[in-house]
Amino acid sequence: MKKCMLLLVALLALVGCQSQESKENSDELTKVTVVLDWTPNTNHTGLYVAKEQGFFEKQGLDVDIIQPGETGADQLVASGKAEFGISTQESITQARVQEVPLVSIAAIIQHNTSGFASPVDKNIKSPKDFEGKTYGGWGSPIEKAILSSLMKIENADSNKLDIINAGDADFFTMVKKDVDFAWIYYAWTGVEAELRGEKINMLYLTDYSEKLDNYTPVLATNEKLIKSNPDTVKAFVKAASQGYEFAINDSEKAADILLKAEPVLDEELVRKSQKWLASRYQDDAKQWGEQKVEVWEEYANWMTEQEVLEGKFDAKKAFTNEFLPQ
Repeated sequence: MKKCMLLLVALLALVGCQSQESKENSDELTKVTVVLDWTPNTNHTGLYVAKEQGFFEKQGLDVDIIQPGETGADQLVASGKAEFGISTQESITQARVQEVPLVSIAAIIQHNTSGFASPVDKNIKSPKDFEGKTYGGWGSPIEKAILSSLMKIENADSNKLDIINAGDADFFTMVKKDVDFAWIYYAWTGVEAELRGEKINMLYLTDYSEKLDNYTPVLATNEKLIKSNPDTVKAFVKAASQGYEFAINDSEKAADILLKAEPVLDEELVRKSQKWLASRYQDDAKQWGEQKVEVWEEYANWMTEQEVLEGKFDAKKAFTNEFLPQ
């Protein structure tokens, strides 16, 4: 009996030590939040992979992936209420001239895959065909600037284009009503159109101007975190990089991981979209996430020319490659 009691005490002590050790290990993880720009989709897969595969944990991070809600990712990151977020080159460029300290730390997709989409029966095959049509957007000045600039290239009259604010309506809902075309990301909405059997004409922005080949989306943080805790930023970017490299190399497994984390997503759409994006995350860059100063400068110059950007813009402060794995 005495031996049994001693054994029980020893086991309890061992369990207690293990429990304490586990708690200490948990406490060693730095908790950070990354805010998505929209509902979960394949632009975000690398983050979900990094979390599920333990890449964040191996870098000492406990990462919470959340949706933006009423407050957008940029606002939450700029205010320090979240450490990281999904943003765009356009948003960060506008933020910087207003002295909002957002910084892009990695390009999620190397080239702009967005453009203007329309059902084929609308017969919109070039910006010239925008004349007499109705565009459905969300009311951003950048939309009018891009539409007008593309129409100018084609010697079209932008005054003959009707632009309406369609709010949160999706592409398929809009074009069944009073809208002829809208701005979409092909990786998601374009692929969905394929799956629905709905044929569309797609006019990619990059088909008309190299200046519109901007980074969208990007991973962002704020200057304060970079200065106060660069190790956390480096750890986050390294793990995210591993996550996106995983998605590049194994789109099927990456899709499995995203669907497991977000089971409400349409499985067929996720799988096909993931396959479409796999080669486009890194594309022709030397490594995933790399950004070029000329891309930032050319787009800012274009925004200034279109009178949608006012103020001094320093591209070298708007982004950094220093946290990408070497």
